[in-house]
Parts: sequence; structure tokens; C-alpha cells
Amino acid sequence: MEYDRKSAVSSFYGGRRSSVDALNNDFPPPGPPVGRTRADSASSFYGANRASRADLYDATPSAGYTRTSYYDAGRAEPVNFARPGVDEEAPAEPVWDVYADFNNAGPRYSTAFGIADKGYRQVPSPTPYSHDGTSYAKLSTPTVGAEEPATPGNVEMVTVPALGPEWKADELRGMSKKAKREEKLEEVATKWKQWKRGQRGLCGKYFTRRFTAWFVFFLCCAITIILVFTIPRVPGFNVNSQEPLSPATPPFNESIPVAFPRAPANFSFPAEMKLQADTGGNFLPLTFDNIHGTVFDLQTSRQVATGDTGKLTVPAKQFPIITLPLNFSYVATNDSDQTWNNWYNGCRNKAVYTDGKRPAVQFRLVLDMNIAGLIGKRSTSTDVNDAACPVELPANAP
Repeated sequence: MEYDRKSAVSSFYGGRRSSVDALNNDFPPPGPPVGRTRADSASSFYGANRASRADLYDATPSAGYTRTSYYDAGRAEPVNFARPGVDEEAPAEPVWDVYADFNNAGPRYSTAFGIADKGYRQVPSPTPYSHDGTSYAKLSTPTVGAEEPATPGNVEMVTVPALGPEWKADELRGMSKKAKREEKLEEVATKWKQWKRGQRGLCGKYFTRRFTAWFVFFLCCAITIILVFTIPRVPGFNVNSQEPLSPATPPFNESIPVAFPRAPANFSFPAEMKLQADTGGNFLPLTFDNIHGTVFDLQTSRQVATGDTGKLTVPAKQFPIITLPLNFSYVATNDSDQTWNNWYNGCRNKAVYTDGKRPAVQFRLVLDMNIAGLIGKRSTSTDVNDAACPVELPANAP
């Protein structure tokens, strides 16, 4: 049966050939095939009389394939068993510098336009000038490798970084004063929120919210205690009930004359008032910048006298006596004026009266005090109903 199948196949070709059956075929030894080496498949692919598409100008028709596309011909070059660095030194390969053409510092890898020089190339000066410096020289085309005599040093091209993008609208706004002020306010608001949460202090890690609260509390307590002992209190005043008005002493009595003329109706005389101050509420000595006293007639409410003490200091926790000098002066229309008559009758001589008693004068005393340590003025007043006139007119006075 096997012979019949082989014979049938061989008879087709006109002779006996080896079987192409993989089961009955004997595997040939490894190596290149025996017979004609195929150059390409032009005869089988394009036909016997048709040229190849691989190369229109090639005499040998080809389909664009090499001979190694069909068979592995093996290693073409001889094997070198020498190790580099041991038997012979391996040649150093040149280092590839991608910036060589741009930095002008190495071999030019580009050979465009016929330029293939190696090494440094002189770059012409952007501002050439003459040797004497009197005028600028004319621009000239530099020669490769030539050096300009006017250039003080080698001018080299360097890699310039690319420019950044254009400024955006928000970036331009961020550089304005308004934006900077808003950033500062936002930063202050953020710090304030952090301080209220106890995350930071007013001075770095110091003066946190809790510490500041206790510090302010003790500070207020200390200030309160200091003010209790240092703030002056307005003293109280008492008038001498036995002698509210007393005669003036030198040199004050010499500056004011005693007179009660009728035409025109007026009077004037000096006097003093003894005031007892109560400084029990003060812990420190009390200083008066001035005490101004005003005397009004109790019946007519007309002003009849004024006086000032000037600056004085009284001790604390005591009852010092303060002397207030008064200048009694009043001008009336005529001698029928009630205010003038009240003080004229009170100051007449005792001999004029049958019982030897003069009528008392009545007045209201108002004190305006300027105390050191207190803002503004402090006022107090008192009424006197039975005061004796500090002066006595002659018996023959009109």
C-alpha cells in the first residue's frame, strides 16, 4: 500500500521522487540545503519575466527581501574570545551630548548646509566697535574659527530657559494693594479664630485665650486695688457756727478798703471764712489746685463776695482748717436796694441800736474745687443764717 501511494505521486511528475509526507519523510541533517540558493521569490511571486518592486533600478529582480529572510546562515564574523580590559583595552565610545549644537561647545552632529566642524566656533560680537573706541565699526560676517580683536573674551552661546506664561488676571490682581490688604485682613481673621479656639497665642505661644483671660482678671484686680488707694475723694466742709465770718488778716486786709457809700450805693470790705475739711476717705494727702468760693445774699440771691485759696495740700485722715479769703463788693442802683440795706444794717455800729445787737447777715456759700487726680470740678454749698458782719462802721457813719 505504501508503494502504491508513492508510485502514484512519482508517476505524476514523471519520475520517482522522495515523499513529502511528514510521516514517511526522513529528517535531513541540520545545515543549509543542498542545491541552488534562492535569491528571492521574484520568479514565484511576480512571475518569471516581471521585475521586482523592491528596487526599480536594480538589475536583479527582487521582492525586497534579503537572503537572510529564508535561511539562518549563522555568525558571519569570527568569534573574539578576548575580554576587554584584560587582553586589550576597549575603545572608549564618545559621549552623546544633546546640547552640543546649541551650546557651541563640542562636535556638531548636524551636517546641514555643509557645516561639520568640530570644537569651538567663535560667535560675532553683538556690538562690534573699533580699536580706538571713537566710533562703532561696521558689521562684518564672522569667519569660522576667527577671533574678533575687539571682543575682550570668548562669547559663547548658552542655553536660555524658556519664558514663562503670561500673567493671568488673578495673578495681576494679587499684586495690587487692595489684594495685599485683603490678604492681611484674612490672615488677621484666621489668627483671631485660632486664638479664640486656643490654638495659638497673641505673642507666639504666649498669651493664649485662657492665659489672657486670667491675666486680664488679675490685672483688673490690681488696678482696682491701686485706684482704691490712690484716687482722691471729695472732702466734706464744715463752717464755724460761732464765727462764720472773721476779720481779714494782713496783708489781705490792706488791699481792700472798707466803704459803704450811699451815692452811688455800694459797699466793699475784706473778710475770711474758716472751713474745716474732712479728709477721712483719703489714703494719700489731698491736693487742691484751687478752691473758689462765691457768697450770695440768702434773701435776694445776689452775689456779694468771691474768693480763692490757690494751690494747697492737706493731710489725709484728718480735719484740717482751710482759710478762704473773701472780697465783699457790691454795687446797687441807690441806697434803697434791699441787698445793700441788708449788709449795711448788719455792719453798722452797735451804738446805733438800743439793745447793742446788730442784725445778722444771711448768705449762701458755694465752693468750686479743682482736685488733683480728678477730672472736672467738684462743687458743694452751705447756708449760713446768723453770721455777724466781720467789720463795724463808725458811729457817725452816714
